[in-house]
Amino acid sequence: MNEFQFDVAVIGGGPAGMAAAIEARKNGASVALVERNPHLGGILLQCIHSGFGLKCFKQELTGPEYAQRFVNQLGETDVTVLLSTMVLQITKDKKVVCMNEKGISVLNAKAVVLAMGCRERTRGEIKIPGDRCAGVLTAGLAQHYINIDNYCPGHRFVILGSGDIGLIMARRLSLEGMKVEGVYELMPYPNGLKRNIKNCLEDFGIPLHLSTTVTRVIGEKGRVAAVEVTKVDEKLQPVDGTSKIVPCDTLLLSVGLVPENELSAGAGVKLNPRTHGAVVNDSLETSVPGIFACGNVLHVHDLADNVTVEARHAAACAAAFAKGEQKESNPAITVNCEDPIGYTVPSEIYSREKASVLFRVRRPVENARMVVTSEGSILLQGRPRSYIPSTMEELVLPSAVLQKADGEITLKIESVLGGENP
Repeated sequence: MNEFQFDVAVIGGGPAGMAAAIEARKNGASVALVERNPHLGGILLQCIHSGFGLKCFKQELTGPEYAQRFVNQLGETDVTVLLSTMVLQITKDKKVVCMNEKGISVLNAKAVVLAMGCRERTRGEIKIPGDRCAGVLTAGLAQHYINIDNYCPGHRFVILGSGDIGLIMARRLSLEGMKVEGVYELMPYPNGLKRNIKNCLEDFGIPLHLSTTVTRVIGEKGRVAAVEVTKVDEKLQPVDGTSKIVPCDTLLLSVGLVPENELSAGAGVKLNPRTHGAVVNDSLETSVPGIFACGNVLHVHDLADNVTVEARHAAACAAAFAKGEQKESNPAITVNCEDPIGYTVPSEIYSREKASVLFRVRRPVENARMVVTSEGSILLQGRPRSYIPSTMEELVLPSAVLQKADGEITLKIESVLGGENP
């Protein structure tokens, strides 16, 4: 067994991991980047559509182009990159046990950055009844088949879920000459970005059916032959008499993403039951000192550029930890939230200068304002506007708010009465 010493070990070679490794090295740390696949880039390699890089590079790039920018930057550093290497365990004292064709190695790190990304929810996780047959795929897998392997996964599709991957695949399938019967969404509102609703569905004449879900898979000769779709009520329960059969040979699932946190849990990192990602403070440090988290392993982002920004922050803080630099000595400010806000990142703030809080709402809210309170006192109040679940929001808390916070703050979104203009 070989052992190596590094200031910072970064787990995952996608957009978060690469950005983190580069940033940690810029901050003077010796860095190892561990990736289980034979190539860097992660999910970006199969995202051949444009829309990446507008924030970080001021250019519109495809996923592979965006990834290559970071691969090129890594090539100009002395970061140790370990490809085709699987991390087996991360311990609380930051030993990273990994394995590749050369055997098992241990990376003794002073700090660890978790950047493992996320995975798609499957049919088993959402419990769709019906026949067990070929032709039920996650949208990301179908994307890999088409864009990487050059396979045709089917000819006539139904897509369940209006997440961005499903919307992008509706367009991709149409461009390849395949038939998309429709996109069916359980909720009464779409879960993808507005631009993808317009560019991927409306521009191609693909119908979006809200408050409707797949209630049965119908197979024939071992392959999907049709699906049963049914309207749901306000409690998301199927409505009797509304079912219909939609012929298809493939069902694509775009029903959410789950952070890959098995390694995190094994290291003793506390997880948020809402996001399934780590609970972190404003340095993106987890409950285990010296272990940091960023990107989709922390919470699911809508833009890769936001992943990059977050990863750079986590890496800078990890490098500072590795060098023994003291973080803020102020008492922690606990960040709470009320419905319809689903979660916040971070959960604790130590800084008194400025802090950003990221959050998502659980359902659309029209004509409402953000209100930040502490012990019943209003510290900050925003202008009326609308909020939607598909967009991750950022709230910047200035020094004046943090200085007044009495050990905790609560984020609320309150409806505005009187018809004020949002």
